[in-house]
Amino acid sequence: MKTVSLEELLEAGCHFGHQVSRQNSKAKEYIFEARDKIHIIDLEKTKEGLEDAGKFIKDLAKRNGTILVLGTKRQAETVLQEERKKLSDEDLAGMYFVTKRWIGGTLTNYTEVAKNYKKLKDLSVKLKDPREKAKYTKKELSGWDKNRVKLEGFYGGVVNMPAVPDALFIIDTHQEHVAAGEALKAGIPTVGITDTNADPTIISYPIPANDDAVGSLKLIISYIFEAWSEGKKGAAADAVEKAAKDAKAAEDAQKAEAKAKEAPVKQEAKVEAPKKAPEKEAPVKKENVEKKVAEKKK
Repeated sequence: MKTVSLEELLEAGCHFGHQVSRQNSKAKEYIFEARDKIHIIDLEKTKEGLEDAGKFIKDLAKRNGTILVLGTKRQAETVLQEERKKLSDEDLAGMYFVTKRWIGGTLTNYTEVAKNYKKLKDLSVKLKDPREKAKYTKKELSGWDKNRVKLEGFYGGVVNMPAVPDALFIIDTHQEHVAAGEALKAGIPTVGITDTNADPTIISYPIPANDDAVGSLKLIISYIFEAWSEGKKGAAADAVEKAAKDAKAAEDAQKAEAKAKEAPVKQEAKVEAPKKAPEKEAPVKKENVEKKVAEKKK
């Protein structure tokens, strides 16, 4: 992954926090100083948090995990669209988006919320089928389309999400505190941009930074997306390597099996004919011995 310098963070405006009066007491350790009644964020902590989050995201992508990106504020929606276009279809696999409004229960009551995903899919299929559309009036079809557009806005980015995601990336953890709470309750790790008015203790990988400035959002989101892309490329490389190893193992197994079949044939060729047992001498009769002794005496 690329290294982000303190100068880059400074130029992007990541150091500007909120007014002193809006401070969350739990964010105190990330504040460098107060200047003109505005908190200045410690960019050393920002850099450290961003790098830790990037490592987690890269590892998650390499394990073929899933992530839900949540950014409903206007500035974030624009940046997310731009950064999303830079990713390939392979990189986008396992990545889902919510950019309009967080629907309560998405993480803690997935089964019920997923019914709306199915409803959206069914409506989309019906409205694309000419034979199905012919069965209904224009008014009914218009009502369906309005409902589809509404559902598309809420669930379009997660409609194909098969289960609860493995992680959550939150652009503004203060604004999206409900989602952060759901993730905490469900035991789902979170990566989030935590400004001085947010509680960083409920986020697994907090990135203390300005969550309003477009420059700050662009830098952080692009870094996280690049980490995800690198992880996906690593997963693809591992899959190729594993396939090669499996093919080699299968080939070796076939050779071993063929060798095992040939071994008994060679062994049988080396087997010698059994040797004949030596013939036993005929026993000497007692009468013959006595006759010989008598002849010698004469």
